[in-house]
Amino acid sequence: MNLAVSAQAPQSQPPAGSSSAQSTPEAPAPAASATVAPAPTLAQQMQDAQRQAVATQPPFHVELPHSHKPFSPYRPSDAPLLDLANSPRLQNLIREGKLYISLHDAIALAIENNLDLAYFRYNFPIAQTDYSRTKAGGSVNGVNTAIVQSSTQGGFGAGSGGGGGSSSGSAAAGTGGIVTSTLGAGTQVPSFDPFLNFKGFVDHNVIQEANQSQVGVPLFKENTIEALVYYTQSFPLGTNLNINYQGQRIANNSPYFAINPELFSSFQLILSQHLLAGFGFSTNQRFMHIAKKNIQITDLAFRAQVIATVTQVENIYWDLVNAYQDEQIKERLLTFAQKTLSDDQKQLELNAIPAMQVTKDQSDVATSEGDLTVARATLRLNELLIKNAITKTDDPAIDEMPVIPIDQRGPADPNATKSIDDLITQAEKNRPDVAQDELAMQVAAQNLKSIRSSLLPTLDVYGLYAGSGTAGPKNPNCILGPDQCASDVPPGFGDMFKNTFNYTAPEYQFGMTLSINLRNRVAKADQFRTVLEYRQRQITFEEQKKTIRFEVRNAQFALQQAEARVGSAQKARDLAAHTFDITQQEQKLGAKSSSDTLLAQHDLGVAESALVAAQTAFEKAKAEIDRATGATLEQTGVSIDDAKSGVVTRAP
Repeated sequence: MNLAVSAQAPQSQPPAGSSSAQSTPEAPAPAASATVAPAPTLAQQMQDAQRQAVATQPPFHVELPHSHKPFSPYRPSDAPLLDLANSPRLQNLIREGKLYISLHDAIALAIENNLDLAYFRYNFPIAQTDYSRTKAGGSVNGVNTAIVQSSTQGGFGAGSGGGGGSSSGSAAAGTGGIVTSTLGAGTQVPSFDPFLNFKGFVDHNVIQEANQSQVGVPLFKENTIEALVYYTQSFPLGTNLNINYQGQRIANNSPYFAINPELFSSFQLILSQHLLAGFGFSTNQRFMHIAKKNIQITDLAFRAQVIATVTQVENIYWDLVNAYQDEQIKERLLTFAQKTLSDDQKQLELNAIPAMQVTKDQSDVATSEGDLTVARATLRLNELLIKNAITKTDDPAIDEMPVIPIDQRGPADPNATKSIDDLITQAEKNRPDVAQDELAMQVAAQNLKSIRSSLLPTLDVYGLYAGSGTAGPKNPNCILGPDQCASDVPPGFGDMFKNTFNYTAPEYQFGMTLSINLRNRVAKADQFRTVLEYRQRQITFEEQKKTIRFEVRNAQFALQQAEARVGSAQKARDLAAHTFDITQQEQKLGAKSSSDTLLAQHDLGVAESALVAAQTAFEKAKAEIDRATGATLEQTGVSIDDAKSGVVTRAP
């Protein structure tokens, strides 16, 4: 890379008082004439070297935990450690202790290193985990889709959209309390994950009997071993399945029992179905529908985040260009002021001019030095801002490194020539916040339907099937009569289990339960509030459309005004340059003094600074109209897939 960029011939600097635009040796070389093939510019050489030297870096990827191992669901999962190293692309832009950066380089580095984008990428696995949660019947937690602007200062103020399918736009918090939304309200959604509950115990109990005729012993001793197993599962249709099993072994010291120990087991299968409240997939899967929409909203919100970040990086870059060029202008003014002072001091030694002239020159030098100090401080600040936007962490190697912007002008923007109707149509089609609001309206409309179920009475039908089995060996200590000590039950565990499930002692039951809230005020209030909130969302949706139209119109007006200011500033600069040239010639002829020439040079510097500021405003206006119409990624050539992975595979 160093060999490639060193081939650029050093540019000779014009004299300090020249009226033509000047550039430092680090700036791009001027283009050659049309008849000769132009030599590669510094930007082209840097980009060619970068394509060959950029090392690969791992893309962002967080895999959701999944395993078929039986104990995996009960073990914690962890995400990959953070990668806080700056991408290798940054080092490939450093030459001779300076960071040479074009607009495309700044955008590419922001995509790879900007912490706002790195933070937002975690919303994708968060949305997926939320969807996994709702598939199991859990409520939706939502995804924070607010645009983050911590790593980029300046730019525009962007709206934010909350998770859970909420649309962007104006909202007000309640006074003196917490305001909750009815989004997702309705009948309780059961867990769709099966639950297995087990309870087992061993019990030893001794009872002192006052009347031995009941058990035949003064101290009745009983040992009980019992196990209970419950299996429950619910289904999205509103169906609930319960399977219960109970097993007992009871041994005692009474001679009045025909079998000892006694073995008993019972089995129940209960299947119930909601028919009114809580019935249907739309009611029980409403959280899942919201989570699905949130995945789409998150994808759109990330696109909005990329647009916001790229727009801010563009603004920061053009502010850097402005500060860089303004610092050069102030340096030229100081050089000319110092040269004028030196010449006038020589004239004073010859008594050709009054001493007051030298004093005035010294004042001008002091003023120019102060202006240059301010300009350099402004340049350092803008260098810090661009470094903050394109790096993950502070790098001591580049903290104090000068930043040289390669691109001094941006390309032509096709949006500048489009009609306002075309721009509004483009914005309504391309802007991600429009699609976000449409998805939010779909979620709200679905919520109107699902909450109606909570108004209905609870009517459940159920069916029960049960079986039981008893077994146990004969009690050898039985002292009752032969008929009373006799038993027909099987003696072993196997026969007990067999009789439990083989229809030996079945039980059937079919029934229904009906629960009616005679006033139903809570459910009625929630349902009506849902309708009112939906109307508010409709207003917000229309308000968002108006805001977009306003932003597009305002961006077009600002672009037209900025373009007009560039033309006006260019004319003023040309006139100031012409005036300076004439004043210089008149000074050589003796018709003007050095004070007049110095004043003309100062006016030229002011005009040049105004032109640079106007050109910067024009470039930022182009970035704003691209943002307002949703064309930022297309105009800058940013791939949304690269933005998701955090690795730029092709230059923007």
